Amino acid sequence: MKKAITKTTSPLRIYCDIFGHNYEMTKKVTSHVKEYTCKCCKRQLTTNSNGKLTELTPKYEEINIILADIYTRRMSRLKQESFSSSIY
Repeated sequence: MKKAITKTTSPLRIYCDIFGHNYEMTKKVTSHVKEYTCKCCKRQLTTNSNGKLTELTPKYEEINIILADIYTRRMSRLKQESFSSSIY
């Protein structure tokens, strides 16, 4: 016997189903990777390694945190190197 799957539908979710999502960028991880959130239903997406939008799962969230840390360290190191090379 199969169980009936009930899906809770809110008015905002129905709006997104009819008209599409209204995404806004919420976090810029790197120059390539960004996180997006729908203004209506609060669905979160991120760009994957292929540049396509995927659901923001805990796995991708952890990847984005580590990637942002590496990116900020590299950018600060590059700024220090350019500053020290401009002195000489």
